[in-house]
Amino acid sequence: MDAEGPQALCDLCLAQVCRSLDTLCSRRADGSMRLSWAPVFPQEMVDQLLCKMATKGILNDTTVGIFRNCKELRLRRASIRCCPVSAEAFLLALCPHRLQELDASWVSGGLTGANIVSGLASNPECRSSLQRLSLSGLQLDWESLGEDGGTRVGFSSLQALRTLNLSSTDLTDAVLEDICSLPQLETLDISRSAVSKLTALLNCKSTLRSLIAHRLRQLDMSPARLLFVFSQLHALRHLDFSDDHITVDDSNGGDGDETVRQLLEGSPQVLPNLVSLDISGRKRITEAAVRAFVEARDGLVFLGLLATGASSCEVLSSQNNLKVTGEANENQVCEALRRYRDHECFVREALVHLYNLITDVDKPRPDMLKLVLSGMQSHPTSLHVHLVATACVFNLTTQDLAEAMPVSLLSSTVTQLLHSMKTFPNHQQVQKNCLLALCSDYILEDVPFDKYLAAMLVINWLSSHEDPTLQRMAVAVISILVAKLSPEETARLGEDIFIMKQLLAIVQQKAMVVVVDTTLKFALSALWNLTDEMPTAARNFIDCQGLELYEEVLESYYTEPSIQQKLLGLLNNIAEVEVLQADLLEEDLLEHILSLLKDSHVEVGVRYFAGGILAHLTSRPEAWTLGDELRSTILKQLHASIITWTQPEREMVSYRSFHPFYPLLQTCQPSGVQLWAVWAIHLVCSQNTSHYSSMLEKEGVTELLKALAAHPSTHSDIKGLSNRILQMVEQHQGRSGTSKKQAES
Repeated sequence: MDAEGPQALCDLCLAQVCRSLDTLCSRRADGSMRLSWAPVFPQEMVDQLLCKMATKGILNDTTVGIFRNCKELRLRRASIRCCPVSAEAFLLALCPHRLQELDASWVSGGLTGANIVSGLASNPECRSSLQRLSLSGLQLDWESLGEDGGTRVGFSSLQALRTLNLSSTDLTDAVLEDICSLPQLETLDISRSAVSKLTALLNCKSTLRSLIAHRLRQLDMSPARLLFVFSQLHALRHLDFSDDHITVDDSNGGDGDETVRQLLEGSPQVLPNLVSLDISGRKRITEAAVRAFVEARDGLVFLGLLATGASSCEVLSSQNNLKVTGEANENQVCEALRRYRDHECFVREALVHLYNLITDVDKPRPDMLKLVLSGMQSHPTSLHVHLVATACVFNLTTQDLAEAMPVSLLSSTVTQLLHSMKTFPNHQQVQKNCLLALCSDYILEDVPFDKYLAAMLVINWLSSHEDPTLQRMAVAVISILVAKLSPEETARLGEDIFIMKQLLAIVQQKAMVVVVDTTLKFALSALWNLTDEMPTAARNFIDCQGLELYEEVLESYYTEPSIQQKLLGLLNNIAEVEVLQADLLEEDLLEHILSLLKDSHVEVGVRYFAGGILAHLTSRPEAWTLGDELRSTILKQLHASIITWTQPEREMVSYRSFHPFYPLLQTCQPSGVQLWAVWAIHLVCSQNTSHYSSMLEKEGVTELLKALAAHPSTHSDIKGLSNRILQMVEQHQGRSGTSKKQAES
């Protein structure tokens, strides 16, 4: 829950149904699903279920079967937008319903407009009930229909149609003639279609209230003829005759531009009922013409002027009820992003102007971020849109602006950034913009998104870029993300030897010049986290010559405790893996680690991890391959050193589990080994009593501590520390019990 409030209960229930379809359904012989049992759903909820299945990407020939021959699920307003549904599945599952609305825009699976119209017309109820139909982005493919009783089935068979969207289709003049014979047609969208003549519109001039004719590339009518047709549409209140200002050329768009100019400058008796006009992208529009048009129409509520050069006209600011799309101010740009979601050219244009407006934004603007996100989602494969949009996202979420945004909005935004990184892997600026936006402590720590995917994408980007600033940010992002992954995700990441090589290459690059910077520290932290209780990752580290590199770095950074602590922390992870301990049994390495343990001037954190490595390696005498004298010296020094340590104030280490401590807590172990393990447990329990006390109980470590404290040969130092840990656990359990009783009362 965040500033936008919790999800509606109905949404949550429908989402659960979507997740549970496999268990709720049986299968027909053709593989399609049918509900094993269902109550009679409220009608509106049936429409919402279909829509939810579509938006979640699970609606297909198999799942749409639940609406087939099911009296409990009756559809009225159906959406299968962008879903893979075949003509056969559509005919069987959707056509028998008494539909009032259908959105089949951009459907895949071979379903054509002809299939849809003929299927709907086969149901007498649909012929008289269907009022709204959207086939945007489909092939109509009328030739596939053939003849039906001597008469071709067309749109005119759906006599109740009031709204029809055929944008981005192969609509022809002949089919437009058929459409315009519909007796109740009020709204028609023929944008980006293949029509060349609009004369057919005269057949519905008394009913047509809204005409959307954006970017008609093949339109072949003189300005005079076109203006005559428009002037005859007496009922028209909304006209969109906008064009793509980037791809338009004079040979194709000039007549349209001239028509618009004449419309603006002409008599107000032409289209007298017009309240909305969109001419965005049209060239040769003058401010004088705009002024004349606006002043002649008191009822005007919308005017589209983006990319016309005329949106700065002074008369526009004096019209309080007039909404305008353009680039003159923030309101116009935001209005453009709201209205032009489906027009890539205008989304891109508006985003460019928005970017210029928010370069120095200092207040959180979730409203703007929503508009940017919407544009990215509407055009997922448009490089031009994502290039500008990702830059806008960074400006709108930089510094502490993100913290004032709704978490759900940020989550969706980051998900979209990851989509951009995945879609445009070779575009340096898009990747850079996404990385800049991701490099936020708040986003990385507190916003839910697919952190495994993010880590993979950033690592892949890192492999081909060496810009120091961006490298530092990328490694920082990776370091934080790795610490946030689940054990399963960390294991997957650690198994990828490519990732290990990338991070080690950065360590080597920095170590060659003995530089201490955040890039090196983040890389070391990422490697440390990747190998934490991950034997495969630890093996990959050794196979990539990481051990040799770390030995060199340990020598080079002898006076840098922050670096040494991270180096020893990873070596401690390796020492926990019995099959890898032999790789650490090198006399020079252990002598160096022992010197760190003994040096009282070295920070406790460094001595702690040095002690951990030595404790694990000496805990298995059967695997020790070096001299007995060295092992004996290490064990004595472990105990002597540990009793001098003082607990640091800041958190120094965290543990996924206490499993690596089991062998060290056995009563047969030397006191130095036991003391290190008990001191380590006491350290983390003191800093986070609630979390680690519960872990100790759950993993059975309290029993090991009790056995250790009770054993007659256990050293008094270890007994005392073990008892203090057990007291912490008991006190925590006592507090938990009190809280529970209070809650029950």
